[in-house]
Amino acid sequence: MLLLRAGAVYPTMAVSMPALSSQPVIDAWAQQPTHRLLEQPWLASLNRWTRKGDARAEVPADALLGHLDEAGVRRALVCAWCGPQGWLISHDEVASLCASHPDRFVGVASANLFEPMAAVRELRRCVKSRGFKALRVVPWLWGLPPDDRRYYPLYAECCELEIPFLTQIGHTGPLLTSEPGRPIPYLEHVLLEFPELVVVGGHVGFPWMNEVLSLAYKFPTFHVDTSAYAAKRYPRELVDYLREHGARRVLFGSNYPMLTPRQAMDGLDALNLAPDVLAAFLHDNAVRVFKLT
Repeated sequence: MLLLRAGAVYPTMAVSMPALSSQPVIDAWAQQPTHRLLEQPWLASLNRWTRKGDARAEVPADALLGHLDEAGVRRALVCAWCGPQGWLISHDEVASLCASHPDRFVGVASANLFEPMAAVRELRRCVKSRGFKALRVVPWLWGLPPDDRRYYPLYAECCELEIPFLTQIGHTGPLLTSEPGRPIPYLEHVLLEFPELVVVGGHVGFPWMNEVLSLAYKFPTFHVDTSAYAAKRYPRELVDYLREHGARRVLFGSNYPMLTPRQAMDGLDALNLAPDVLAAFLHDNAVRVFKLT
């Protein structure tokens, strides 16, 4: 889920914040964690990797705003979390955060896969009444790959609402199985069966980078976000794709609070992205995918 040494690693270089000061940034994956989320036992591996130790203290919203300001992030997509154990971050909590700072936060819904019709109605309510811009379901949390039948009513509703479906791809950092995050065949089935559905695969997709990029070349509706990785640890294949053919298909993300946006930008200068590619990666792609103004 984060901070894996994936493939070749680019040279370490701290990002120069003055160089980015004029470039607006949107963070495609963040969350305002609750005790219900932070107390989950499967977070032990992430806390160990990030040297957070027993990181169960709630993070105040002001701290999140401070980290956004530090990295020049103008807006962040903040998501709800639902799993078999219940709501770890509720829609009401996300909506309250967005209402308190409407110019900084954009809501992302989650769903209870075990109650598909209620989940469809709740998604519709969040988008139409509360201004949420996407649906995110984390497959490893459910132990269900994205081509499981329980997702399909939600995919249909995403198409009707014209919002993207966000998910996690690749290795699972928490102490749960990684298999549901494998792009092929699971996510490929979804992209084949819902050609209108815009999909963003979060957390890069390592160690299945060839599968991730094959989907990106094959399906114009498929995107990747870099959340949970510092720029200095992006797999070389992803950086090459971003530079050449994928300038419109890769989005910046942090996975706050596991990484702050500033930490996620570490090494960004060393990638030597062209100015238009950098602008698309940090901002423009998110504006288009999430229909932000």
